[in-house]
Amino acid sequence: MTRTFLITGVSSGLGWAFAQGALDAGHTVVGTVRRQDDADAFARSAPGRAHARLLDVTNDKAVFALVEEVEAGIGPIDVLIANAGYGLEGVFEETPLADLRAQFEVNVFGAVATIQAVLPYMRARRAGHIFAVTSMGGLMTVPGLSAYCGSKYALDAIVETVGKEVAGLGIRVTAIEPGSFRTDWAGRSMVRAERSIADYDELFTPLREARQAASGRQLGDPAKAAAAILRVLDAPDPPAHLVLGSDALRLVAAGRAAVDADIRAWEGLSRSTDFPDGHQIR
Repeated sequence: MTRTFLITGVSSGLGWAFAQGALDAGHTVVGTVRRQDDADAFARSAPGRAHARLLDVTNDKAVFALVEEVEAGIGPIDVLIANAGYGLEGVFEETPLADLRAQFEVNVFGAVATIQAVLPYMRARRAGHIFAVTSMGGLMTVPGLSAYCGSKYALDAIVETVGKEVAGLGIRVTAIEPGSFRTDWAGRSMVRAERSIADYDELFTPLREARQAASGRQLGDPAKAAAAILRVLDAPDPPAHLVLGSDALRLVAAGRAAVDADIRAWEGLSRSTDFPDGHQIR
């Protein structure tokens, strides 16, 4: 069964890998990019089935117009992969609020605008699969990535909630939480806040240096991530959360274990705040 995919951010990295995996499997892909050169390169990758579109995902009107155009001119969107995003690295106190807002504009609002735009069409057909690329940083945190992890936590929560809302409407929703994959995310694609406070040097400098040193040698294989998405697409009971990479499995498990430990340690205090005759929510 061939499908039509809409994938945002296909110029490089996981977006390119997801698109090429779908094209290699015989599907049609509409891929969005920011630059004309990237659009031309994507269209050449599979003439007739790779459709490139220029899009700024922070422009809500453009996002909705694009989805309408694809539905009318190319075909029903069977699969959305909301992938466009970037990393902002920096100690929280040193991160300008304008940069933090920009991070959320792309990673959160750009993704949810795309999801909102496709939902009416999928709901009318009672069919479709929505993937949103969050991060292992949407389920755990790393010092120096507060803005990035915050944006991915927000997206993860929205996507999980949407999945519950549309579960009875034939629409499947999966949050993809990749670990470190061999892309440019930690290299030229990352925005880095300027350092200014020496108190953070001991903590943060080794983290930044290690991340830069590992760029290009990450554990994850983008092509294998694309193959994993195609497997989930055909699964009868797809996951709400798909963690990709053994590093992500380890770090997410450790992060969630820390939360569970806090819950257990402070359970008595948590219960002490109830009214004795209060109503228990479901």
